[in-house]
Amino acid sequence: MDIKKALIQQQNEINDYALYSALAHREKDPHNKSVYEDIAQEEKTHYEFWKGITGKSIKANHFLIGWYIFLASLLGTSFALKLAEKREKGAEVFYLSLFDTYPQAKEIYAQEMKHEKELIDMLHDKKLLYAGAIVLGMNDALVELTGTLSGIALAFDKSIVVGVTGAIMGIAASMSMAGSSYLEAKESPVEGISPGIYAAYTGISYILTTLFLVLPFFLIASIKAALLSMFIAALIAIVLYNFYISVAKEQSFY
Repeated sequence: MDIKKALIQQQNEINDYALYSALAHREKDPHNKSVYEDIAQEEKTHYEFWKGITGKSIKANHFLIGWYIFLASLLGTSFALKLAEKREKGAEVFYLSLFDTYPQAKEIYAQEMKHEKELIDMLHDKKLLYAGAIVLGMNDALVELTGTLSGIALAFDKSIVVGVTGAIMGIAASMSMAGSSYLEAKESPVEGISPGIYAAYTGISYILTTLFLVLPFFLIASIKAALLSMFIAALIAIVLYNFYISVAKEQSFY
């Protein structure tokens, strides 16, 4: 038995127990609350199993718990929890090595590898429902503003003028996009999606992408350097969103 690996697993289990307990405490949706409580109870059982092996008591890492709570609030529970579960990706081989010595490890292994994943997939994650709105706002901003800012950069000799002009145009365009998104969601209703919230996600996504793209023009005096930084910022935005979707929806990142 590798005690160091056992202690790592024990720490992961108590962290997960604290995380799911905190989510259950702040959750208003009865369905989600029940799911969190079920997983928390399983994690507590897993922790006790490892405690019996190591003979040590371990406290949860509250900084880590706070980080995942923040991610859940900002990006949705599906993303935060599936990202957290990736910490235990290397635990599979370790659990398999314990089957002969500790029969209970088989049950824990099954819960870790299958049951908890199924429970997480049962969550009603509203933020994930509006992923399409985020894509719409972000994609439109990337397409329109990279071209627009490139053209404006050739017409002005001061990068801050380009930044201000691009920001004004982007914010104005975001309102138009939000209005179009509202009408689209209204005419083609989808269960669980509010047209108003859908429009808000689209507009906010557009504005945030705009600010991300024009920021280099406020920070860099050279037009050419700012323009290059803008294209790099656009690439970063695409990579970050693809990472989000790959984790939240368990799709390939590539």
